[in-house]
Amino acid sequence: MAKTQKNNQIAVIETGGKQYLVKPGEKIQVEKIKAKEGEEVTFDKVLLLVKEGKVQIGKPNLKNFQIKAKVLRQIKGKKVINFKFKSKNNYKRKKGHRQLLTEVEILNF
Repeated sequence: MAKTQKNNQIAVIETGGKQYLVKPGEKIQVEKIKAKEGEEVTFDKVLLLVKEGKVQIGKPNLKNFQIKAKVLRQIKGKKVINFKFKSKNNYKRKKGHRQLLTEVEILNF
């Protein structure tokens, strides 16, 4: 038996130079957005939308369409280590980086 989903809405949004596949009620981590915790933000760059079985594809974005989200918290990502080494030259460089992230919850389409 096939399961019927009440909420089979899917969208692809672009923020921070990356694309994310999102659904209503989903929590995602995106690159830092200048917004305080609890604020609502809107994503204008919607590339694809599947709603009620209809597929809409933007060229490159869907016009007059926004996805609303709520900022949950501002966090730092995992530490990434960059290590350079050249043998026989006594050359070593070690750098670390922690990306600033914003956790958001997708509210509705």
